[in-house]
Amino acid sequence: MDLRIFTEPQQGATYDQLLAVAQKTEECGFDAFFRSDHYLNIGGEPGVGSTDAWLTLAALARETSTIRLGTLVTPVTFRLPGPLAISVAQVDQMSGGRVELGLGTGWYDGEHAAYGIPFPAIGERFDLLEEQLAIVRGLWTSTGPFSYAGKHYQLTDSPALPKPVQAHVPIVMGGFGKKRTPRLAAAYADEYNVPFHPVADTAGNFSTVKAAADETGRTLVYSTAQSVAIGKDDAEVARRSAAIGQTAGLQGTPAQVVDLLGQFAEAGATRAYLQVLDLTDLDHLELIASEVLPQL
Repeated sequence: MDLRIFTEPQQGATYDQLLAVAQKTEECGFDAFFRSDHYLNIGGEPGVGSTDAWLTLAALARETSTIRLGTLVTPVTFRLPGPLAISVAQVDQMSGGRVELGLGTGWYDGEHAAYGIPFPAIGERFDLLEEQLAIVRGLWTSTGPFSYAGKHYQLTDSPALPKPVQAHVPIVMGGFGKKRTPRLAAAYADEYNVPFHPVADTAGNFSTVKAAADETGRTLVYSTAQSVAIGKDDAEVARRSAAIGQTAGLQGTPAQVVDLLGQFAEAGATRAYLQVLDLTDLDHLELIASEVLPQL
């Protein structure tokens, strides 16, 4: 199972803190560094405020060399599809071909209100998602001028530049919908992620999307995202749990967490995003790398 480090900078983190975590992620041998794409703290005080996801990843592209970089996930409400395709392609070039794009409908109305971002109803956001998926993939793969005539977006003779370094930039989708999510994931995504749900629910969502993907003849990566609080003993586990103010989805000693990850693997997950909420605790990453990663 691939292990990726996943951060939530909107909870209060500077770029320098994210850089330290990303470089430790690379040093420890994890597969990737991902971050959320939010502009407002989800509960509590805003702290230093959120950094921008794609500006952060552009900078990290030049400060790292091996780990993959991406969002989990970018809301379609934040950026127009044309400029988004340009930004992601540029970061892919800057990183030497290490970028992945997580794309979703968005859900946090508070951050939209705080920064004047329109937040249409969920049905319209799904419409935006479907068009953005088609446009972004079209701009990256087109061999000539690209045009698109949709309900929400119209592109006319776009030069479709710049292109990513990767011939195929992986797209990650998540969510729990029973109809449109499976259909769109089957058509456009390379990976389907079920975040912060228990094993049984995760398995059910995997099954629904896999059935849709089988109909299109496509094979997806299936992944989970879980918060982590791992310690060598009960006292260290309790300290890390208290530091993040919650019982983590993956909580316990390394052996206990390996067992939990094994259950997700049996459900079909081949990748796990470890949500690290205490960005000052770099020893946490070292423990996971030395005691959990080798067993997967």
